[in-house]
Order: sequence, then structure tokens, then C-alpha cells
Amino acid sequence: MLTIFKWIIGALVAGLVLAVILGLGAYYLASRSIPDYDADVNVHGLTAEVEIVRDTYAVPHIFGTTDEDVLFGLGYAHAQDRLWQMVLQRATVQGRLSEFFGPDTLETDKFLRSLDLYTYSQRAVAFQTPETITALEAYSAGVNARIRHVGEAALGRGSPEFFLFPNQIAPWQPADSIAMLKLMALQLTDKAKLEVLRARLSLVLDANRVEDFLPAPEGRATLSVPQYTQLFPTVTPDIGTKTVLALDPTPDVSFAGASNAWAAMGNRAASGKPLMANDPHLALNAPGIWMLARLEFPDGGVIGGTIPGIPAILVGRNTQIAWGMTSAYFDDQDVVVEQLDPADQTRYRTQDGYENFETRDVLIQVKGQPGSQYTLRKSRHGPILPPGAMDLNHVTPPGHVAALQWTALRAEDRTIEALLKMMRATSVQELRAAGELVIAPAMNLTVATGDEIALFATGKSPARTPNHATKGRMPSAGWLDKNVWQGDLPLAVNPSREDPSSGILVNTNNKTTDAAFPEHISFDWGDTQRLARATHLLNARQFHTRDSFIEIQTDVVSNAARLLLPMMAKDLWWAGQPAATGSYERRRQQALELLANWNGEMGEHDPEPLIYAAWISAFQRRLIIDELGLLATQFPTVRVEFLERVLRDKDGAGIWCDIRNTTIKETCQDISAAALDEAMLSLSEAYGDTVTRWRWGYAHQALHESKVLGKIPVVGWFANIRQETPGGDNTLRRGNLRATGAQPFTNIHGSGYRAVYDFADPDSSVYIIATGQSGHLLSRHYDDLATIWRRGEYIPMSLDPTLARGGAVGITHLRPDTAN
Repeated sequence: MLTIFKWIIGALVAGLVLAVILGLGAYYLASRSIPDYDADVNVHGLTAEVEIVRDTYAVPHIFGTTDEDVLFGLGYAHAQDRLWQMVLQRATVQGRLSEFFGPDTLETDKFLRSLDLYTYSQRAVAFQTPETITALEAYSAGVNARIRHVGEAALGRGSPEFFLFPNQIAPWQPADSIAMLKLMALQLTDKAKLEVLRARLSLVLDANRVEDFLPAPEGRATLSVPQYTQLFPTVTPDIGTKTVLALDPTPDVSFAGASNAWAAMGNRAASGKPLMANDPHLALNAPGIWMLARLEFPDGGVIGGTIPGIPAILVGRNTQIAWGMTSAYFDDQDVVVEQLDPADQTRYRTQDGYENFETRDVLIQVKGQPGSQYTLRKSRHGPILPPGAMDLNHVTPPGHVAALQWTALRAEDRTIEALLKMMRATSVQELRAAGELVIAPAMNLTVATGDEIALFATGKSPARTPNHATKGRMPSAGWLDKNVWQGDLPLAVNPSREDPSSGILVNTNNKTTDAAFPEHISFDWGDTQRLARATHLLNARQFHTRDSFIEIQTDVVSNAARLLLPMMAKDLWWAGQPAATGSYERRRQQALELLANWNGEMGEHDPEPLIYAAWISAFQRRLIIDELGLLATQFPTVRVEFLERVLRDKDGAGIWCDIRNTTIKETCQDISAAALDEAMLSLSEAYGDTVTRWRWGYAHQALHESKVLGKIPVVGWFANIRQETPGGDNTLRRGNLRATGAQPFTNIHGSGYRAVYDFADPDSSVYIIATGQSGHLLSRHYDDLATIWRRGEYIPMSLDPTLARGGAVGITHLRPDTAN
């Protein structure tokens, strides 16, 4: 027995020693790729030395003697910190994820190959000006210089992830940067998915009830849209669950890009000079989407937010002008149903008879398996998408396929040139002229200079015929002339406003035009609650300062809670009976009393936001589950406009409160009371029975998930950044709830970049990103900005080179290699 015991102890010790050795080995290999910011590197492609000064927070301040050298330095800096992120994004848009992840991502690759975004990007190179090509090539050369240096100096392949995926890193090319913009456009629109969702609702609801759930904007008469079965009688109502694609870059409905931006003229600022604030909202990841940078061109500096892979400051300021972006919500996609020729499935019906699809065979390489042959098909309207993509299989009739018509699917795309020109603009007029080159993504630009402010939309919007069968709100028949796009709407249709009489401009993805269809831009906009709150706060004082703009940007009061709670609880506030201490009834009373005295502030240390969030979610679920069945899972996020319509019984919407499968007629107060009981039970099970100890921040933790390392046991604890956050779905400091699974209150979508610009003292402008500059797990700059972001604080946005040098954590010198 003693001998066996000794063997067991020996085996455990040996195992422990082996684990330590393996761990130390892994750490050594991974740590070699931590960027060394204090280095001298000889590189090919420079005309003169480039300096990359990393300030206290590792923000690169890049100095060079020519524009091309500066962009070379940006490419090098991006690849220093975010090479894996860039390679993964490129593989996504190319439809080559399966080369890394195997069969799990094959369907995603088929979807991306069908879109053919990378081919359009390659063709777009020929449409760029010589100046743009020079800039793209300089940036690419910088990226490739870093890749070569990693190999020559054995710097751990550039990132720990590359040890897990030993794929060859292909050189960066100009087409890759154009592709990053097309991928960004895909991530910022949900219009095709909205069409599919509206069609699925139309199959199980009458037209009025569809309008309850996906309403046209207030103030516009609802245009008649036929039931989907009138358009396609052979479609079978299907309430099945959604198809989930691994690493799908398309956002779910309600999770497309969102943002806030506002500006004040000098007559509304305490200093007499304009102010501007901007915070784009996107999915939270580690590393984040944004990386801060400053470029010092020979004719002046520019500083702000970049996206690795794109050679430009996308949002930020130079010495003359500041600009921010919000998603414009253009309806730039249509799902087009193509009818197959019954006698020949390689043909489809057109206005002129049947014609052949354009086809191309591709081979998708799959890690660990033979390659998968796939045939790409394209109709007059656009690429034919796989049935599983965007849930198209639920709305495509037998004998038909679905194509995607989208403004981004064109080669003559000079959006990248627009971005390069924007960051060099010195006036509103120059910025507007640059914005006219944008095709997609469609964005609102909020602009401030030392004298004026403006807001205008950029991007192409399709010209639909006035008698379009579905007005672009549901999939339409491709063989009918009335459904064919007539090119693009003129740029003059794009909404625009300069120097308003109120002195204030604001956009929270809200409706920006009252134009009628087909010049309407969109039927679907961002939520109205952020706009109401921002408008209230901006009008609450006559004169604003940088600090007041920061206060508004980080505001966590839910206008939606203030709107809905009084209607939900009007018969519950004081209706409780005496209850014993510790009983459920007493906890319920306590929760109602807390909410009765709550001002709607979604503070991280308070129980009220958690009670409200659980209650409102349960309320919506109970309203829709009997009508929609499994289709209700498509709507996990609370839809405030829908709930308001129901609670006010607008156009008969109160009928949602009656459960069809019961013999009695339930009221909205009945459903509200039952939803409160459900919420209280679930919260007690998750957080204990003491209501006052419930904390919103504990439940509403921001999850910045690493797409690869975050899924590895143990490693994920370090790779994924979690932190308690205030706010919610409808607050200005937005923190969208996951709304599904075991942790439904997790914050997964928010302002990954925040900035406030003050033209009274431009160098006092401030900004912040959500994680850190580095994408390397072992770098101290992986998450050093996360805590600052969580606290609603900022770092300076200075173009003073002495400040950058004074707090530098390192200076990289890139010198022309004269050896060859």
C-alpha cells in the first residue's frame, strides 16, 4: 500500500513539474511577441526615418518627413499591436476562416464567399486615384515590414494566437484595407435581416400587429405593405429557431452599429467656441475594435480613433476640425427572391425571360479535412446567398433562391479615399466634399470647427420605384420591374444641417429626414429614448462646457424606464397586503417601493436597474410568446416602442396582453403582475433573497471577449476582460444586454470609443477606448484603459509633441535599410 501511495505522489509531482515546465515554455514563447516599443529597426520602403513615440498609454504618435512615411509608420504600429486581429478580420472577409478553425466555420465561409466582398475589394483598387494607391501601398509596406521583422528576429510569430494557428501570414495588400471597410459596412447594417424578420412576422400576424412590433417612424403614415403570403403564396409559415453561424460578422437585429454625437455652436458654449462629442457603439471585444493613434503629417497633425487594417483616423480631430460618426441607418440592402426555371435550375426568371446565373467555382480550404467545393451564383440583383444565412430559409419559397442587393457590392468604391481626405480636411466644406465619395457604410458626420458646426449624412442610398411591392421592408420578387433599383438617390437627398438657430445638433441614430418614400432613406431607425434624454440634457443649460458634454456622454438615466414603469405598475404600486418579514410578498413589496422612488438611473451599485431590467424583459416575453412561439426568441432585446404601443393600446395594440390560449381575457396589468413575479423569482434564485443586496453592476458586467483565447479554459479568465458597468440598452452611456442565456444582463455592446472636443483649447480635448492599445494578452497595455473607460474617465487628446515625448514608454525608430 505504501509503495502505491509513493507512486501516486510521484506521479502527481511529476505531473505538476511537467505542467510548470509547459506553462513556462508557453509563457516564454508568447512573451517574445510582446511589442518592444523602444527599438531601432531597419526596414525597406521608407524615404527617411520615422519615429513612433508611444505615450503613457501606448498611443503611437507617428512622425515622418512625407505623408507616405507616416502611413508606413501607422501600418507598422497597427501590426505591432494588432496583427492577429488584422489577419482574423482579413480571413473573415475573404471567407477563409475554416483554414484556421476547421469545419465549424465552413457555413460562415460559404456566406462570405457568396457575398464576394474580397473580389469587389480587389477590383476596387483599379478605381482609386494614384494618390490613394500610394497611401495604401505605403500603409501595406509598413504592415509587411513588421511581419518581416517578426520573422527575422524570431518575435514569437507576432502574437500568441499564431502558435495555435500556424498558418502562413500573407503580405498585406491595398485590397485588404478596402476589404476592411466593406467588412465594416457589413457589420453596421441589419436591413436585410430586418426584411427577413418582418416577413416571418407577416406569416403569423396580421399587418397591424406587425406594425406594432416593427413600426414605421412616428409622424409618418404607415405605407401599405402586403402580407408576405400575398407576395409568395407557397411560403409556409415557419416559426423555427434562427440559424447560428460561427464567427458570423453580421449583427443580429438591434445590434447593428449605433452611436451618439452632438455639437454646440460658440453661442451655446461657455468659452464662446464650439464643442463636439462622439461615441460609436459596437460589439465589445478584446482587443477592442478601436486603436488610438496620432499622425503628424508634414502639414499638420491628426489624432483619434483608427481601426487596424485601415490607413486613416476614422474619428478624431486635427488642428482645424473635429468629426465624429454615427450610423446613418440607410436602408441600403434588399433581399430579392429569384424564381428558378423549373426545367433548368441553373437559370432564373427575369423581366426578359429566364437567364443563366453568373457562376464561379471556389475551393474552401478546411483545416484537418479535404477542401470543400462551392459554387458561387449571382443574379442581376446580386449574389445568391446560402439558405442558412440571415435565416433566409424561413422566407424563401420552394423553387426559389434569395439574392442580396446592397450598395456595398460594387467595385467602383472610393470610400477609402474619402477617409484619407477627411482626416486632412480643414473646413466643413472640405469634409463634406470628401464624404461625397462614401458608398458604404452610410454614416452621419457630426462636425465642429473653431467657428461652425454641421451634421450631414454620407453614403449611397438606393433609388427604389414609387410602386415597389414591399417598399424595401420585406423580400420582393426579382422578376418584377417595379422591384428593380433605379441606381442611387442623388446626394442632395442625404440629410444635412449646418449652424442651427438653436445652436445645438444631436444624433443618436434617430430619424434625420421627413422625406416620403422613395426618398425616405429608411423606415427603421435607432431607438428614440437616447434622443429624448440627450435633447433634454442639452437644453437643460444655456451654455455648455467640455465637462458638461462629458456628463451627458456618460449619463446613465434610462428614459425608457421613466416612460414604461408608471404604465406597467400603475395598479401595483400600493396594492400589496401586509406581509411577513422574509416572505416573498414582502420582497415583492420592497421591490415595488424601490421602483416607486427610483429616478431611472441605471447605477451599477443599485438594485432598481436589475429589478426593472428583469421585469421589463419578462413582460415583453409574456406578451409575445403565445403569438410568436419559437419566433419570440428572435426578439430577446426589449423593444420600447412596442411596449409603449401595447400599454397605451395604440391602434388596438393592447390585444397583445390577452393570452389567446386561455379562456379568460387578461389585461396588461395582469401580464405585468405575472411578469413581476417571474422576475422576482429569477432574481432571488440568481442573487439571493435580500433585495437591497442586489447590484446592477454585478449582473451587468461588460464582457470584452477574446474571440480565440477567450474560449480556452483558464486562459479565458485572463484573455476576457470583465468589469462592472452602469447604463443599459437605452441610456446615453449605452450597454446593450445580451438578453439570452444564463447571464442575460451581460453588457456586450457599447461605446468602444468616446471623445469630447473643445475648440476653446483643442489640446484639452479627451478620448478613451474600452480595452487597451495592445492586442497581446501579456502586454500591460492589453487592458490598462479598461478601468478608465469603466469609470467614465478619459485621457488627453493632445497634438503637442513634447507631451507625448515627456511621458513616452518607448520610441521606435524605423530607418531605411540601405544594406540592399
